[in-house]
Amino acid sequence: MSDEILRSVESPVNPNIPDIKPGDIVNVHVRIKEGERERIQEFKGTVIRKRKGGNNANFTVRRIASNGIGVERTFLLRSPRVEKVVVERSSQVRRAQLYFLRERTGKRFRLKQKFSK
Repeated sequence: MSDEILRSVESPVNPNIPDIKPGDIVNVHVRIKEGERERIQEFKGTVIRKRKGGNNANFTVRRIASNGIGVERTFLLRSPRVEKVVVERSSQVRRAQLYFLRERTGKRFRLKQKFSK
């Protein structure tokens, strides 16, 4: 009984978000509202974590902005604001959360690319 109620409240899965994993370099297109206008903003970076949890499932993307300042942004997986996610490259990682990348910049920030066979 309670499972049916919870399922009825859950928002639908966003079909524009492919299966992403930590270490992927992604380009996230987000719909942003400024006053009465809406525009799409791109956020390109590395996925450093993915959290499951139904409606609250999310993923965090990190990129290095100007002057070497790291910027992290968290997106909800089921959000209708996320227009689309494009996976540009997959990397080979051995951890689920890549928090160690926060201390790294430049060439040390790079991850080994995963090649599909």
